[in-house]
Amino acid sequence: MALERWLFLYTAPGLPAEGRVEVVKTPACTTTLAGFPTTDMAMRACSSGLTDTLASSQLVELCGGFASEHLLTIRAIVGPAVPVGLVTYTGDMTAALHRLFG
Repeated sequence: MALERWLFLYTAPGLPAEGRVEVVKTPACTTTLAGFPTTDMAMRACSSGLTDTLASSQLVELCGGFASEHLLTIRAIVGPAVPVGLVTYTGDMTAALHRLFG
């Protein structure tokens, strides 16, 4: 089976509280990019406005701003058949990340 539908959740300061959802479609794949100002707001959306998108996704990725607890919550929502991953950075990126986020 080919990947046809996936969701990427991210956080970005300045986004509206209700989030910004953009859908990118190609003939082979639909990518949903869902951004929120905080992880808490994103998680609330996963329990309400994004439930249909989550239910139809074959793969879910969370940006590095999310934690393991968020990953577990999403896994509980989508079930064991849908891979849910968390973007991480290797240890050699620590200094660069500290420059960005203090």
